[in-house]
Amino acid sequence: ALREKSNAGVMECKRALQACQGDMTKAADLLREQGLATAAKKATRVARQGLIEPYIHAAGRIGVLVELNCETDFVARLPEFKALAHDIAMQIAATNPQYVGMDQAPAEVLATIPKAELEPLCLMNQPFIRQADITIEKLITEKVATIGENIRVGRFVRFELGS
Repeated sequence: ALREKSNAGVMECKRALQACQGDMTKAADLLREQGLATAAKKATRVARQGLIEPYIHAAGRIGVLVELNCETDFVARLPEFKALAHDIAMQIAATNPQYVGMDQAPAEVLATIPKAELEPLCLMNQPFIRQADITIEKLITEKVATIGENIRVGRFVRFELGS
């Protein structure tokens, strides 16, 4: 049951359950923490594979293309990777971010717009439209923890009819 809930390996689940004296909730929390630590280690790895996800919204009035990168083409074909790309494309259609992250904002924008006002313009800082208590950055970090590869939003473009 823990393996199905966490997508962790059998031995990882066994070790977590042993460490938590059989408590499923504590073991799931432990696996999540370990997964997030693993995700942080993978953040520096090169992600050159992936896919381009298209999304059309509002009867063809808004269109999005998003490049989501991972380390291998095997992961790019996983249903959960494709679902993540689709969710991110929907996020872009709904919220119209201007940049992937703060590091991509031009220097003149950083100098003129306060950080608190700039953060919502950056995709990675936005609350996820399907689960407002996590940001897109955290959503991706959680997927890195379960999939086991570095995942990055490479770039995106959003088209809106008439603008």
